[in-house]
Amino acid sequence: MMHTILRVAAVLIVVAVAAAQTPAPGLEGTWRGTLGPLRLVLRIEKAPDGLYIGMLDSVDQGSRIPITSVTMAGDTVKLDVKAVNGTFEGTLNAARTELKGTWNQGVPQPLVFTRDSSAPAAPAPGATATDATAPVTAAAFPMGLPLDLHVPIAPTLFVGSDGKTYLVHELHVTNMSNRDFLIARVEVLGGETTLASYEGGDLNSVLSARPGAQDRRVVPAGRRVVVFVWIASAPATAQGSLRHRVTVGELTVTGAPIVVSTQKPITIAPPLKGDGWRAGNGPGRDSGHRRALIAVEGGARIAQRFAIDWVKLGPDGRTFTGNAQENRSYHAYGVDALAVADGTVAALKDGIPENVPGLTSRAVPITLDTIGGNHVVLDLGSGRFVFYAHLQPGSLRVKVGDRVKTGLVLGLVGNSGNSTEPHLHFHITNGPSPLGSEGLPYSILGKTGIPLQNDRVDFGK
Repeated sequence: MMHTILRVAAVLIVVAVAAAQTPAPGLEGTWRGTLGPLRLVLRIEKAPDGLYIGMLDSVDQGSRIPITSVTMAGDTVKLDVKAVNGTFEGTLNAARTELKGTWNQGVPQPLVFTRDSSAPAAPAPGATATDATAPVTAAAFPMGLPLDLHVPIAPTLFVGSDGKTYLVHELHVTNMSNRDFLIARVEVLGGETTLASYEGGDLNSVLSARPGAQDRRVVPAGRRVVVFVWIASAPATAQGSLRHRVTVGELTVTGAPIVVSTQKPITIAPPLKGDGWRAGNGPGRDSGHRRALIAVEGGARIAQRFAIDWVKLGPDGRTFTGNAQENRSYHAYGVDALAVADGTVAALKDGIPENVPGLTSRAVPITLDTIGGNHVVLDLGSGRFVFYAHLQPGSLRVKVGDRVKTGLVLGLVGNSGNSTEPHLHFHITNGPSPLGSEGLPYSILGKTGIPLQNDRVDFGK
């Protein structure tokens, strides 16, 4: 679904050693704190191999955010939360019941977590953790490691705004056995070169979430996990074909060669005018859009793989001036949404009322029909379709079947559908369905490649 704009710092994880007891508790457990007005619940688990895994619930935002990594040296704890570009560093008290420190998401903010002694300790990852730690040997699996490795869409190469070449795709790993597996390592191979190797906390951070499980490396019997591959500075060996190697216990399995897409990203004109635009939730390894694998219309696809929520910043770096609950206070509100290339209007939606800005305010129930709000889909030809979402009701200036030229005003930026504030959700796919297609990369005329997550972009007049 369309991802909302995170205006207030909202993530973190804490790790703490509880008060001295016999036996002394470990880091695992439930912790509570507040960040400004936001109530936070931190849950820590200890994986079968000793790795600590964390998840943060932002109660008031209704979101769950995985912790990328936890490091601890003495009483000092450091947390990396790449999903929201946040970090935390704090110190444990002597009783190991409190962690006091600073959350930083561009602006440092004090944050204190307190162990919730009334909550049960976080369990080891799932009721089947014992199965996951059983030896995986050739004797136990004489036919080899029973995993199915599948890449549903060809790996894609594109150039980012930083000039680096990126390799992006997903590896689906299905456990075909009758017991749980703890994946130790996933490698991406280009010829004899290892392009990427994920293990430990890094591996956990690139895997799909599973309800109720914080250690994503544990794959229950008959279940699937998705590896979201995002390789920066991809070498020449990333072209041609790739293979994937997965290690569980003492065994490894290598998948069949996968041919890398040779389709070149399309170059488009800017979708907006003016300066001070930020690529909210833009392309990035940990962007919410990049992980939006959604099952609609009979298939699970990532239409938003390269999507951007364009918000406009004022001189103070904020997206609004004045009353935060009025759409007209936002700098993006009412800006023209422009055709990025010549094309044909393939679909549109109008008449959905606008939301009052806010994390939970929605003017209509969110369904597949209303999630994008008032929107336009342009067919650019050659299997490329552009999606403009969250426009103002009554502002659309085209109808289905219209031929449009580059730069034509399609409608005005608004706050309809699944949106927290006025912005333009924009992405390009390989089909007309806004969510039932696969997302494609592109580059913007006059810019280097595609804007990346939270880049500031000036489009000019």
